[in-house]
Amino acid sequence: MTDGFTLWFTGLSGAGKTTIAELVRPELERRGRLVEWLDGDEVREHLSKGLGFSKEDRDTNIDRIGWVASRLTRHGAAVIVSAISPYREARQNAREMIEANGTFVEVFVDASVDECARRDVKGLYEKAFKGEIKEFTGVSDPYEAPEQPELRIESEHEEPEESAQRILELLEQRGLIPAAVPA
Repeated sequence: MTDGFTLWFTGLSGAGKTTIAELVRPELERRGRLVEWLDGDEVREHLSKGLGFSKEDRDTNIDRIGWVASRLTRHGAAVIVSAISPYREARQNAREMIEANGTFVEVFVDASVDECARRDVKGLYEKAFKGEIKEFTGVSDPYEAPEQPELRIESEHEEPEESAQRILELLEQRGLIPAAVPA
């Protein structure tokens, strides 16, 4: 069986986590990996319904995502997680659960609050700036940036395709996916 791994995208809302994951996923599949994607918004709808945005609820949400990712990793899947996951301790706990079963690769998708607000099509940042949304990460609630991610993507300064390519190269270097084969 192929070794499983979890590719954990963390960053502010609007930083580009989902956009980059959408580029990485089909390439992992093309290289023969079974891919499962745990998107923060979808997990909240299906697995963490009823949780709010307090620190305790956010930690519970990340704990649930980490547990599911660890089980999928154990069975050889390539797991993509795209979730804000604002707190270092919760991400570390998820890392430990997953590393008991495979490899954890943290990708910090770094973008400023101003850039994320500029990209925001839902108007969430505007509401947060006005105080209409409480506990909004990066505005009224903290985001604790990773101190030593396996990869840091500066999404304000590189195109999503370039970011996706850097991730794939890292996964190749670590022996988690085979080298690219011409189409």
